[in-house]
Amino acid sequence: MKFIKNHLMFILPLMAILLGIEFYLVFDRTTDSYEKGLKEGYSMLVVSHKPISLKTLQKLNSHISASEKIERKNIVSEIAKGVSKDASKEILDALPHFYSVRLDSYLGTSQLEQIKKDLEAHSNIKRVETFGSSYSSSYRLFSFIKLSLKIFIAFMAVVSLFLIIKQMEIWKYAHRQRMQVMEIFGAPLMLRSGILFKVAMADAIIAAVLTSLFFLYLKFQWAENSGIDMMMHNKEALFKTTDIGILLVVALSIVIVAVYTVVFSAKGVEE
Repeated sequence: MKFIKNHLMFILPLMAILLGIEFYLVFDRTTDSYEKGLKEGYSMLVVSHKPISLKTLQKLNSHISASEKIERKNIVSEIAKGVSKDASKEILDALPHFYSVRLDSYLGTSQLEQIKKDLEAHSNIKRVETFGSSYSSSYRLFSFIKLSLKIFIAFMAVVSLFLIIKQMEIWKYAHRQRMQVMEIFGAPLMLRSGILFKVAMADAIIAAVLTSLFFLYLKFQWAENSGIDMMMHNKEALFKTTDIGILLVVALSIVIVAVYTVVFSAKGVEE
C-alpha cells in the first residue's frame, strides 16, 4: 500500500501538469475554428471617392485579404423611392463608393486602428469604419480567457513541480543505503542516482499514458454525447496522435529536471 501511495504522490502531480498542457493544446486547437469564424464574419467598411482596387488596398496594408464592392444602386433604391430617374441618377453619381473589406487573420484592436490609419492616409479614401466597439468586446473577452488559462496552467505546473521534487527527495532518502554503498565503491554521483531516474521515468511514462487515455475517452466517448456543438464538431481537435509524443517528452523532461534538482541540491548522500 505504501509502495502504491509513494508512486501516486509522484504520478498525480505529474498528471496535473500534463493535463494542463493538453487542455491548453485542445483549447488552442478548438478556438482556431472559432477565430476563423470571427475573422470570416468580420469586415471593415471603406468609403472612397472613386473606385479602388484590392491591390491598392493591399499596398496600403498587407492584412487586407479581400474586398467586395457594395452596389450603390441598392442604396439609392432605398433612399430615393418615388423620385424620378434623373434625380436617382444624380443621387447615384453623388454617392461615394462603398467596399466591404476582409482581413487575413484575427487581429487585435490596436492593429485594426493601424489598418484604419493606413487606409485613411490615402487621398481617395474618404472614411473607414472598423465597428471597433463590438469587435473589441469579443477580442478582449477571448484574449482574457486565453491569458487566464495560461496563468492557471503555469501556477498549477509550479505547485505540481514542487510536489514532484518533494517526492523525489523521499525516494532519495528511501534508497540512501544503496546509494551510500555505491558511493563507497567510488561510483560517480549520476550513476548512484540511476535508481531515481529509473523509477521516475517509469512513473513519467505511466502518467503520460493515463493522460492520453483520459483524452482519448473524451474524444471517442464524452464528446459525442456531450451535446456541446463545439466539441461535437471539433472532435478531432480533442486529441491527436502527436499529443502522445508531446506528453511523453514533457513528462520525461520534468523528471530529468526534478532528479537533477534533488541530486545536486546536496554534495553527497546523507549518512
